[in-house]
Amino acid sequence: MNFFAQQERARSHTRRMLILFVLAVVAIVGAVDLVLMIAFGAIGHDKQHRLNFGAVQPQAIFWASAAVLLLIGLCTMYKVASLRGGGGVVARQLGGVLIEPGTSDPGYKRLRNVVEEIAIASGVPVPEIYVLEDEQAINAFAAGYTPSDAAVTVTRGTLERLNRDELQGVIAHEFSHVLNGDMRLNIRLMGVLFGILVIGILGRKLVENTGRSRDSGGIVAFGFAILAIGYIGVFFGRLIKAGISRQREFLADASAVQFTRQTLGIGGALKKIGALEAGSKLGSAETEEVAHMLFCDGVGYGALFATHPPLVQRITLLDPQFKPTEFVEIAQRLARQDSAAEQAEPAGGAEPKGAQGAFGDLMPGIGGRLKQGVGLAIGAAAAGALPGANSQITLTPNKVATQVAHPGQDDYRAAAAIHTTISERLRAFAYMAERAPQVIYALTLDEDRAVREKQLRIVEKAHDAATRAGVEEIGAEVSSLHPLQRLPLAQLTFPCLRRRPRPQLQSFLIALNQLIQADGRVQLAEYCLARLITVQVVDALDPSKSKPTGSLKLTSCAEEIADVFAVIACYGNDDSADAQRAYLLGMHEVMPDSIREYAEVKEWSLALDRALPKLDQLTPAGKELVVRGLTRAIGADGKVSVTEAELLRAICATLHCPLPPQLDQAA
Repeated sequence: MNFFAQQERARSHTRRMLILFVLAVVAIVGAVDLVLMIAFGAIGHDKQHRLNFGAVQPQAIFWASAAVLLLIGLCTMYKVASLRGGGGVVARQLGGVLIEPGTSDPGYKRLRNVVEEIAIASGVPVPEIYVLEDEQAINAFAAGYTPSDAAVTVTRGTLERLNRDELQGVIAHEFSHVLNGDMRLNIRLMGVLFGILVIGILGRKLVENTGRSRDSGGIVAFGFAILAIGYIGVFFGRLIKAGISRQREFLADASAVQFTRQTLGIGGALKKIGALEAGSKLGSAETEEVAHMLFCDGVGYGALFATHPPLVQRITLLDPQFKPTEFVEIAQRLARQDSAAEQAEPAGGAEPKGAQGAFGDLMPGIGGRLKQGVGLAIGAAAAGALPGANSQITLTPNKVATQVAHPGQDDYRAAAAIHTTISERLRAFAYMAERAPQVIYALTLDEDRAVREKQLRIVEKAHDAATRAGVEEIGAEVSSLHPLQRLPLAQLTFPCLRRRPRPQLQSFLIALNQLIQADGRVQLAEYCLARLITVQVVDALDPSKSKPTGSLKLTSCAEEIADVFAVIACYGNDDSADAQRAYLLGMHEVMPDSIREYAEVKEWSLALDRALPKLDQLTPAGKELVVRGLTRAIGADGKVSVTEAELLRAICATLHCPLPPQLDQAA
């Protein structure tokens, strides 16, 4: 499952969505015109009950059609505008409760730890996390335009019914939608479909609010006609959702298995959905709008309009030995577990049913393996010592490109090790609204005392003396961080950072830019960190305007590609000849037939400021070649240091090509 191919697939689905939307609009306009023609006598029957076409007024039909088009267009734009705030808007619309980073609730904390570790393993900012407290079914969804404005939402039933492996499988499934562009398509689909559903809503309101008098009969009939027309929109809306969503669920299941390296987690969650009476069906009136986003069918659609493949089919692909009769046995065991939990519940209240391993014994032959798998994962995380800061590895461009947005179990273990070895104190700072920007400032502080003092004065001028003292305090701890921990620490700040008011975020970006240019000799690593934060903050400020994929061809970005590769080659090599060799190797991977002559870039930070935004607008296929070329250039000398690997990750992230923390080495 190649990330860049998935991006192209999402683009093709967008085109198909627009075509179906146009067909739906044409059908609705035609039906409205037909109703109006009948209502006003343009079509009727003569005395012999034969169909008779009276005097049709083309002008009246034109204006009626224009009014319907205007209504659909305005409603679509209204809905799209209401969703501009990103994934959190969708979660709150369904009644989601935001889980604060510093939560002490055991169930919430377990959920947050899983989400944070998967975010670190995926190389993306930690999303906002919501819980639908009134929903006892097992379900979840991810919403947003980009990873920078994403929100992951789970139901209360998901928290209480799933063990950690199962929860990890569900969250990994949702992260597949975040990473592969599905999430962006989903939220756009919400806006588009509202426009074609609004006719039915108006018809229903007209019928409900019209009086019962004799004179209202015609209006009621007209209302029923409009309501019937509205079902054309419902039909097309559900058809669009079904056509776009179904196949992606198989891919997301496969991604979750690739990530967790076992089928018991996501398979166990699906089995519990089939066994429980609540299943995955949600009670919210807004479920129809988000049905295509959910982990499992939350509405109860028939086969024609199903947004998800049949549950048994999904389970069988994960566990070929599964028989539907197992649902009964699982349900019985769950009921016995609930009964035992109620009897054993202490006066102060029981621990959440979703605690680690709570349902490990619920499925025949699986309990022991689940516990063993959890133990192995935790042991690996605990024992997963980070590589030495000066260690070197060998990378293969093709393998690195394959890793983009597709973390594996090793990445999860590395992320767990990174997450647990970042000090509690630093994590606490990252979770605090006032301290999160200070953490980012501290990550840019220079080792040189004079430069650092100048940077601290910039912070004090932009904010106040207390902020300066906070940055200085955090900087003392940040200086001892392992290179692999710097980007993940920045990722942890994002839930707090993105909720700051727009003026504060804009001031933050200005100060951050001043910090990295404090002495005129900006280091490439700190530049890329600041650039990455800037890109993510801008994405979060205007989520709907961000474009993670573009349409530019490599040939139209030849100058920018040459500049980026020249900067990278110069950074990794002191000798000019070695730098030129690295540059040529990288360029040969991207544009073998039109390699520009190597030239050292003098104003490299300005060159990158100009080049990276343009490269971000490349087609997915073009970005794949750029990632491969960057890997080749950085590893031209046969070895890649940890710092160089982090530099590669930072640059790729600015191009919306997130890399996991542990890059696959060459055999």
